[in-house]
Amino acid sequence: MDLHVVWFILLGVLLAGYAVLDGFDLGAGILHLLGRTDLDRRHIINAIGPIWDGNEVWLITFGGALFAAFPLAYATVFSGFYTAFMALLFALIFRAVSIEFRSKMSSEHWRHAWDIGFFGSSLLASFLFGVAVGNSMVGVPLNEHGVFTGSILDLLSPYALMAGLTVVAMFGMHGAIYLFLKLPNGDMHNRVRNWIWHMWGSFLVFYVLGSMYTLVAIPKAIVNFQRHPWAAALVIVNVLAVANIPRSVFLDNPREAFASSSITIVALVALFGMALWPNLVTARNNAAYSLTIYNASSSPKTLGIMLLIAIIGMPFVLSYTIAVYWTFRGRVELGEHSY
Repeated sequence: MDLHVVWFILLGVLLAGYAVLDGFDLGAGILHLLGRTDLDRRHIINAIGPIWDGNEVWLITFGGALFAAFPLAYATVFSGFYTAFMALLFALIFRAVSIEFRSKMSSEHWRHAWDIGFFGSSLLASFLFGVAVGNSMVGVPLNEHGVFTGSILDLLSPYALMAGLTVVAMFGMHGAIYLFLKLPNGDMHNRVRNWIWHMWGSFLVFYVLGSMYTLVAIPKAIVNFQRHPWAAALVIVNVLAVANIPRSVFLDNPREAFASSSITIVALVALFGMALWPNLVTARNNAAYSLTIYNASSSPKTLGIMLLIAIIGMPFVLSYTIAVYWTFRGRVELGEHSY
């Protein structure tokens, strides 16, 4: 068993889990200001209130696994993208503060200020996640030691910016579908249904343009698909999932729509992994300088010990996630202790 491959797959699972679970949290934040009244916005926040912090466990676990399994890649990413990561950290912290502080006072101006903060931080975090994916695809300048040699401007290529907008649209769509699933029937629920159509249309445009852009700008992205024809199944699943979203919404089946949206995200993460393989950080200037799962990894003994820990620990993470979602199942009901 190649432990390098195992840990690459496990990182993909953690990334996909985070994108699905925290993706709708971020999407709800992106759509937050569309709520017309304070009651509408309270419903949006309470739809994610009991679970948003637990969802971020997946991101923390991903970062810890990357650090332990592939420390050289971790060092290059976090040092080279330092400014971007500080902006992302600020967005995630300010988003949490906005959720918690909004309901501390009943002042209209106080709540509106935190509403703007919740929206802005959710939008910024989503955009930066997409930019990170775009840079992973197109590559970054590295030297022979795998050290980032560029500047912040090198991370803002047209492809990376388009990837950022694609993720914003995708999370917005995912968040709208989640709200359609969770909000009580009524005027707000009907308006959320309309949001889905707009966000799905926006995502579809970026999805098609991004796919064409990738094929033209990054020919190496399809190399692994040529070597492994079975990977075409991921593309088929992805396309079918995207196409099933409007069908499910039209049939008023929010659970199926949310499942299709989740499968769309998981399939895109899988396609991202196939395009990246075996690289973790691709060198744009010289392919030989790229950090792969082999030249950036910890020792086989470390990977083996970590795998044992993961086998023991992951069931606890999954059990916690399932228990929280089961406890707070059903549509949102505002009560005395609601946000």
